[in-house]
Amino acid sequence: MRPGFWTGDWQFPLGTDFLGRDMLSRAIYATRLTLLISAGAVALATLFGIALGLIAGFYGRWTDHPISWLIDVQLAFPVIALAIAIIALVGGSFAGLVLVLATTSWSTTARITRAQTLAARNEVYVEAALALGVPTRNILIRHILPNVLSPLLAVVTYEISRLVLTESALSFLGLGLAAPDVTWGGMIGDGRSFIYQAWWTAAVPGLLITALVFAFNFVGDGLRDAFDPATWVKSK
Repeated sequence: MRPGFWTGDWQFPLGTDFLGRDMLSRAIYATRLTLLISAGAVALATLFGIALGLIAGFYGRWTDHPISWLIDVQLAFPVIALAIAIIALVGGSFAGLVLVLATTSWSTTARITRAQTLAARNEVYVEAALALGVPTRNILIRHILPNVLSPLLAVVTYEISRLVLTESALSFLGLGLAAPDVTWGGMIGDGRSFIYQAWWTAAVPGLLITALVFAFNFVGDGLRDAFDPATWVKSK
């Protein structure tokens, strides 16, 4: 284990781990997997949440009640406990992690989509489309969905940062990808036994996780302000 540039050693800028592997190269490789898992899970959860939210908000009655109940149950269930239970069934593969993270994050998107759909279905343009005999599928996709997507953009960025933290926690607990694949959480888990001898083995991926989460949160704040009419300032 060799320290990095802070000791004047520039051959390995971020040092090496307990097996002599370059931390910089390993962190770059782990970045790809961490982002692919988190982004894939967010995409899957967003599609599923939008579909359920549109159905619950537009049709109401028999569809709204069971879907709303499922949303409440999922939000009330501990995320880590649910993730561990699913991983025990499907395993810690790439597809398994994407499925686990998507399963624990669709409810927020579904709830927001349902609320937006409830408001949009009473608009004049929706009533006009219904009066003209436009198929329900076209109304949902062409008239309601575009009005739902704007507020969801901010939610997606927050969800990516949250799933990065969740995936890192699972990998730290040994429930992530198996070697030789590794994510930032797995790097922290590998370096925790050497935290006193080689602090950088856990600090480097930890700092990367922190920087990425802050970045996505700042983007989310900007998108939220951009699409929130209450924050708009009219030019004089």
